[in-house]
Amino acid sequence: MSRNRSRTPGRRANAREVPLRTHWLVLCTLMVTLAVALLLQGYSRHMFNDAADGTAAPPGPATSVPATVAHGGPVVDAVGDRPHTARPQARTIALTFDDGPDPKWTPQVLDVLRRNHVHATFFVVGTLAAQHPELLRRIIAEGNQVGIHTFTHAELATLPPWYQSLELREAQLAVAGAAGVTTSLLRPPYSSGNDAVDDAAWRSMQRARQQGYLSVLTTQDSEDWQRPGVARIIANATPHGTAGQILLMHDAGGDRSQTVAALRTLLPELKARGFHFATVSASVGMADPVRPASSGNHWQGLGLIWVLRSGDLVLTVLDWLMLAAGALSVLRAVAVLVAARRHSRARRNPWGPPVTAPASVIVPAYNESAGIEAAVRSLLASDHPVEVIVVDDGSTDGTADLVESLGLPGVRVIRQRNAGKPAALNTGIAAASHDLLVMVDGDTVFEPDAVRMLLQPFADARVGAVSGNAKVINRGGLLGRWQHIEYVVGFNLDRRLFDLAQCMPTVPGAVGGFRRAALLRIGGVSDATLAEDTDLTMALCRDGWRVVYEERAKAWTEAPASLGALWKQRYRWCYGTLQAMWKHRGALLQRGPAGRLGRRGLGYLLLFQALLPLLGPVVDVFTLYGLIFLDPVRIIGLWLAFVLVQLVMGLYAFRLDHEHPGSLWSLPLQQFVYRQLMYLVVVQSVFTALAGTRLRWQRMERYGSLQFPTGPPPPSAVPVPAVPTALADIWLHEAHASPRANDMTAGVGYYGHHSPIVYSDPRQPHTEPYESAPLDYQRGPDRSTDQDRA
Repeated sequence: MSRNRSRTPGRRANAREVPLRTHWLVLCTLMVTLAVALLLQGYSRHMFNDAADGTAAPPGPATSVPATVAHGGPVVDAVGDRPHTARPQARTIALTFDDGPDPKWTPQVLDVLRRNHVHATFFVVGTLAAQHPELLRRIIAEGNQVGIHTFTHAELATLPPWYQSLELREAQLAVAGAAGVTTSLLRPPYSSGNDAVDDAAWRSMQRARQQGYLSVLTTQDSEDWQRPGVARIIANATPHGTAGQILLMHDAGGDRSQTVAALRTLLPELKARGFHFATVSASVGMADPVRPASSGNHWQGLGLIWVLRSGDLVLTVLDWLMLAAGALSVLRAVAVLVAARRHSRARRNPWGPPVTAPASVIVPAYNESAGIEAAVRSLLASDHPVEVIVVDDGSTDGTADLVESLGLPGVRVIRQRNAGKPAALNTGIAAASHDLLVMVDGDTVFEPDAVRMLLQPFADARVGAVSGNAKVINRGGLLGRWQHIEYVVGFNLDRRLFDLAQCMPTVPGAVGGFRRAALLRIGGVSDATLAEDTDLTMALCRDGWRVVYEERAKAWTEAPASLGALWKQRYRWCYGTLQAMWKHRGALLQRGPAGRLGRRGLGYLLLFQALLPLLGPVVDVFTLYGLIFLDPVRIIGLWLAFVLVQLVMGLYAFRLDHEHPGSLWSLPLQQFVYRQLMYLVVVQSVFTALAGTRLRWQRMERYGSLQFPTGPPPPSAVPVPAVPTALADIWLHEAHASPRANDMTAGVGYYGHHSPIVYSDPRQPHTEPYESAPLDYQRGPDRSTDQDRA
């Protein structure tokens, strides 16, 4: 990508200075809302304990349980120090159903009850009542009674008081919202008879009474939750004697076909034996505990139901987005790996007869004193004949003076008023003496054979531009390693794919070759976007020229050394790419090379550089959701599988680029910081583009990581060995290790076997600071800076 450093004064006045904050507020609001919805969704759906009530652990000590409760009736009023209990009347059965409502089994149970003219009491789970409010309304409309069975089927005896209160309150609101009623009946999950009440259960019953609930236990368990068979359920549910019973059955929590079949036989048989059926309250002779809900409770309940349903919708959308993100990731991985392999094989064949014609190298420069000497000397060290044209775009740090003071043959300096990088490039194109052009940023150092390799594809008359292989020189630290990985794995693999598909969208400004005639035919470099390199490349493709990738043309560039600088750079790249995509959207409907760019290139950029990054936060949020509420082992396994795919791509890309794979150890860490930063860059860029807001001015810093020492350049036509491709191959020594090291060096390394590369300490500048310019471009005393839109 290019680094667009210089701008015209007039355009600066038109750029907005007001930072965009509205979209961040919207994004934060959406993320908080999403998090709350998912937390509630996870709590209401995945904290649900679907274990059967009969699987409760054996009761603990019961020293505090009153005898009136331990030996009393199943309906318990745990009030104060003098609790009351009640028993069903003789030959009366209070038929109770737990764990519902269930959309499959509850209607079948209700049908059997209606045919036999029997009313029962349904203890409903709040989350299920909220999911199926129509079933709750039918239960009540047919004369049955409702009680609550907590919100998530939680074992109340094990919960702290605040959690128990939440479970009961949310369950009550779900009933109020679904059916417009409230109830004071509570069936504690995992409860059974009075003799099973221990101290913990008794305390929870007392707390429930403080909230107005009567606890309803059981006297007879059909054990239908074990699904022992219809005959066994009937036998377990048949009373022995004439005493009244509160019979436990289930209308949810699994396959209840045996329960439904048993009811069809049980109800007529018990009626024939003189038993009659009643609701819990009627069986003990108490007033109906189900009352109309207050308007406040009803609306709160409706709100709860709406939130839960919204959570369901959100989760459904997230599921689909996760599938889309996964499919896109796998599709991209497969596509780039297959393309890279084919591209590698294709590059074994020569482009045609060797290209030996000299080239003009254009170096647009604005305040590049920190790195311009290294860039120019590396170009003159090329094993291909070149002329170097440095176009100084109104620098205020003496860049042009520095280049002129070197007195290097074959180097021309053109000074112009600050007009922007596109204008500087156009000036260089007009001044070039040769038909083949190379464009390079002022902070980029070429390998000796890079120009020659970059020009060989021009043996094909259809080729109008060539993308070289830009590599990161400052790989120290995690941020440097992550950018190194991104350049090798992301940018270069993508370029191989674009080359095969004949839809290359970008020739990077750091290292690109062009046919002068092609540039003149499209009118030169446009300043309509912030990514002039992408805009230029797309224009060449639409004009019918072929744009290819030559990975052997390697150049070293300085990457941002801080998160802030990286943000500014990538923000401009992404925003400029969106501008270029919009500008060339007409290619989607064209044929030939333009159509390939539109449907293949723009489609790829839209899917994998816009849509997929926008889905990134969704993947991260869903991962956190899964770790908390789903199976963490499965979620971690999926994440490791994703990292493994990235690692395989990385290993293959590093092998193709002849890079040492040691940096890939930081790939898992990259997923936690770097990837999220890139997501936010895309979000910011998309919002900016949709808002139609121009980017504000920012400052980019240059440290001059790579310097060539002073001295006469070698003959330009003399071949020299290629530069080592891994940073580990560039040896660093102490300053005294080489007599050619000068005072500004902290160490010296050898560029291949030709001439040493001097790594300068950014804290020791080799030029004096310059005064502030009228455009407020300032160069500090310890480093050089350049203007950028970020």
